[in-house]
Amino acid sequence: MDLYQQLKLDLQQGLIAPGTPLKQAEIAARYGVSRIPVRDVLARLRAEGWLCDHGKRGVAVPKLDPQEAEDLYLMRMHLEPLLLARAAANLNGELLGRARDILDTMDREPALDAAMLGQRNWQFHTTLYRAAARPALFHTVEQLQRQCERYIGYQNRNLDYQAVSQQEHHRLLDLLYQGDTAAACKLLERHITTAGRILVDHLSNRSG
Repeated sequence: MDLYQQLKLDLQQGLIAPGTPLKQAEIAARYGVSRIPVRDVLARLRAEGWLCDHGKRGVAVPKLDPQEAEDLYLMRMHLEPLLLARAAANLNGELLGRARDILDTMDREPALDAAMLGQRNWQFHTTLYRAAARPALFHTVEQLQRQCERYIGYQNRNLDYQAVSQQEHHRLLDLLYQGDTAAACKLLERHITTAGRILVDHLSNRSG
């Protein structure tokens, strides 16, 4: 596992506390690497929303912000059902079967870490969404997903939400197999909204 993957995994798993400043020399010592690749990795993680500015030229682990979490789920609850609705007509047995295989793999491996759960979750959704053949819309949803990764990791780890999420994934796929696009899109909207509200309420109560 390279430095980027390891540091991102540690951030997802909460091993570096929100608000912690990250110094290049300390990161290099922590992971046993030279300082040369550290700057690029920190810049990449900052661009992806995993880190924020700190001081004049430094970076830190951002705190989990209930308002940001709410904004992200409000955007997702509108855009992802829109993308799914446009994908539905192109979802054949092969694509639905591939999506089912991803869910089955997740069911067989309940102890997956936060990074792998997030990766498999996005693999499931992207298998469905790419069928829309709407690259601009897909790219926007993909960017939102990347911004949500640290919140999704926190939610699965701290709120024990993975089991509920997985049940809803299976139900969504059942509706798509049945050809009930309208019900599938409503379920997807509810899936995103319910999880988002639970997370926002938890973060708000914690910060309060």
